[in-house]
Amino acid sequence: MSIRFDPLNILSTPYLFFTGKGGVGKTSTACAAAVALADSGKRVLLVSTDPASNLQDVFGMELSNHPASIEGVPNLFAANLDPESAAEEYKAKVVAPYRGVLPDSVISTMEEQLSGACTVEIAAFDEFTTLLTDAHVKSQFDHILFDTAPTGHTLRLLQLPAAWSGFLDESTHGASCLGPLAGLEAKKTLYQQAVQTLSDDEQTTLILVTRLEHSPLMEAARASSELKSTGIENQILVINGLLSSCTEEDPVSKGFVKRQVRALEQMPTELLAMPMYHIPLAPFNVTGIKSLRDFFNPTPAAAENNASADIGSSIPPLGTLINDLDTDGIRVIFTMGKGGVGKSTIACAIAVGLAERGHRVHLSTTDPAAHLQHVFGETADRITLSRVDPKVELERYQNEVLSQNADSLDEEGLAFLEEDLRSPCTEEIAVFRAFANLVEHSKEEIVVIDTAPTGHTLLLLDATQVYHKEIARSSGLIPDSVQHLLPRLRDPKETSVVIVTLAEATPVYEASRLEKDLKRAGIPTNWWVINQSFAAAGTTDPILSGRGYAELEWIRMVNQVSDGHAAIIPWEPNEVAGYEQLKMLAESIPGQKD
Repeated sequence: MSIRFDPLNILSTPYLFFTGKGGVGKTSTACAAAVALADSGKRVLLVSTDPASNLQDVFGMELSNHPASIEGVPNLFAANLDPESAAEEYKAKVVAPYRGVLPDSVISTMEEQLSGACTVEIAAFDEFTTLLTDAHVKSQFDHILFDTAPTGHTLRLLQLPAAWSGFLDESTHGASCLGPLAGLEAKKTLYQQAVQTLSDDEQTTLILVTRLEHSPLMEAARASSELKSTGIENQILVINGLLSSCTEEDPVSKGFVKRQVRALEQMPTELLAMPMYHIPLAPFNVTGIKSLRDFFNPTPAAAENNASADIGSSIPPLGTLINDLDTDGIRVIFTMGKGGVGKSTIACAIAVGLAERGHRVHLSTTDPAAHLQHVFGETADRITLSRVDPKVELERYQNEVLSQNADSLDEEGLAFLEEDLRSPCTEEIAVFRAFANLVEHSKEEIVVIDTAPTGHTLLLLDATQVYHKEIARSSGLIPDSVQHLLPRLRDPKETSVVIVTLAEATPVYEASRLEKDLKRAGIPTNWWVINQSFAAAGTTDPILSGRGYAELEWIRMVNQVSDGHAAIIPWEPNEVAGYEQLKMLAESIPGQKD
């Protein structure tokens, strides 16, 4: 089928974007490619645009918005485009020329205008476009690699240059959260240059990273089509984690290979048409420089231990967690965690488990790349489904705000408001409003919400109070659902967060950061779920048991940080889908092996 991925022979353009569904190994692939290119003598800059970046976990060092040299790899530099830090720097850059020139009251107003949620997105985007268009930055490096957020967020990021260029072309009233002092004409040129760079095959390559599984392949196909429509045509597909042969006597190993074959047979046509490469499954966790250098050519001997792992019997299955939610009378349940850890499946299983215990349940998703319908299949009497669709919510919000202001504004005022509502930031506010309405449903039924990958969720949740201000600024009204939101989320008798993770370094580190952020926001976390565990599956395959053994330290860590409130789910040969399979997962009880 495909040939082995060799970055030295395949990656030639200055700008390289790694994207794909959460959990497919984008960060590992991007980091290993960066190390390989730097080891070959190229000067390389690796940049994460993920709000929940994992670069610091892989390299074992703190990173900031500014490139830092990576110890042990001459010629390699790395940076995280942290949205909050970028926003502070952006605000300081915009306001600085006016300090001492304009009255303090005007400076305060400018700072207030630049404290909104929109500024966070614009600031990160401003740094991203600068990297794409700055001739001085380009001259310092042979390659600039972007390790991006999971697909939904990345699609928005890569489409933004065109969105902002279009918005500024049409803008005539100086509206939008960029503010009147940000220099609109200069931005137009910058964004147009970014669009040209992204669509130039000699400048930019998009690397779609995937696993040989149905959902990641479908998401890669969707991303490919959407990004081609914005002019990014130079794309390749990299299949990460390929197990090329199985251990006949091991059902887990045979199931793994069969699952790959089924996925390959169902691969979307648009992916079959593009250059395709693969990376063998690594029998170890990818952290540290040595594992990155072994990543493209792993062998069973590279595993720390190939003996079958034993997790003991202290960690219960998912049924125990659902019993606990039922007993405590929880009304709002979130599944959160890194992309690709199985949040949607766990949310569906919890919904089915609670419905089977006699409750009416509303199951919804705020993930831009959601696939609830694929997991759930058919609905049931006690369960209703919904999805927060950004485009639908945007149109609904725009119509609502214009209707509310139709009688109080003159023609020019309405034109100004219409222009402001076309800003790309308005979509974030519209989605937030819909999210608040979802939580409001919990008065009538239990609400289970499958959230977007961590970074996007944090921007949504952690900025609740900021969105309060944005909504008041845009529409003048704060709906009851938004006013009730924070008190409801902070009430442990009403709300519970279930953190979902894999027993691997980066998902556990990211989940730990998520838990700390939630704690700071006063939102309780009750349970953790360790999903798709090879250690719990009892495999004897030398590659898979190597991965299982590497899981043990992360299983122990999760059990410790959750104070024993952790459930574990073994790796399954078949993707869990449909009501009956979800019911079996939800009804698993201690002592019962799935």
